[in-house]
Amino acid sequence: MSPRRAVILAAGNGKRMGRLTADRPKSMLEVGGISLINRSLDALASAGVRDVTIIVGYQHQRMRDHLKDRVRFIENARYNETNSLYSLWLARDVLTDGAVIMNSDVLVSPKLLRRLLHAPVDDAVLVDTTSTSFGDEEMKVKTWQGFAIDFGKDLAPWDADGENVGVLKFGARGGRRLVAHLDRLVAEHHLNAWAPAAFRALCQEWPLRVVTTDGLPWTEIDFPEDLARAQALIDATRPHAEYKRAA
Repeated sequence: MSPRRAVILAAGNGKRMGRLTADRPKSMLEVGGISLINRSLDALASAGVRDVTIIVGYQHQRMRDHLKDRVRFIENARYNETNSLYSLWLARDVLTDGAVIMNSDVLVSPKLLRRLLHAPVDDAVLVDTTSTSFGDEEMKVKTWQGFAIDFGKDLAPWDADGENVGVLKFGARGGRRLVAHLDRLVAEHHLNAWAPAAFRALCQEWPLRVVTTDGLPWTEIDFPEDLARAQALIDATRPHAEYKRAA
C-alpha cells in the first residue's frame, strides 16, 4: 500500500518568485534554514521512502551539487518549452512499479505525507477540502463518494470539492495506467500541460481515492509572500516536532 519510490517534479524556473530564483531552482529556497527540497526528502524518508528521482531543468547543476548522490536525477532539457506533464512523462520508467509523485514547491508536514502513504489503498491523492473559495490559480479537484473524478484549474469553483495538494501515490497497476495516459497526451503534443491533465484522464477510468488533509499543515510556494506563510507554518508546528529532520 505504501510505495518505496518517489518522483519529485522540480524542472520549472519559478519566474513568479522574481529575483529569489534568479540563480537557483525554487525548491532550493530555504524555509527555517532548510531548503524546500531537503524538507521534501526528509518527509519522504520519515515515511520509509528513500529511493527518489528528481526531474530537474532550470539551474539543474545547482540542484545536483546541492543533493549530490542522495537522489537520482532526470533532466528535462526542454523545461523552458514544456510543463510538469512532460517532466512526469520523463520519469515513466519509475512510475510503472508504483511511486509517490510530489511537486517540489509544496511544503507538507511529515505527518500529512504519512497519512497519504499509509492509507490502505494503492492509488490516492491528497486533497484539501477545507478551502471555501477557489480562484484561477488553484488546481481544483471534484470528488464523488471519496474518489477524485476530475482535476483542473479550469474547473468551475462551484463544481470543485477541494484543492489538489500536489502529492499522490500509485501502486504498480495504477502507475502503469498513468503512464499510458502520459504516453497518449505527449503523443498528442500536450507538452505544455500540467501533470494533473494526466490525473484527470486517469481518474475518469480508474479509482483514485481521496485522502483529505483534515487540517494538517501544508502550503504551496508560488510567490515571494508564500515563503512567509511557509515560515509561519514551520514556526507553528515546531513545538510538536512536525518538521524534525529525518535520521
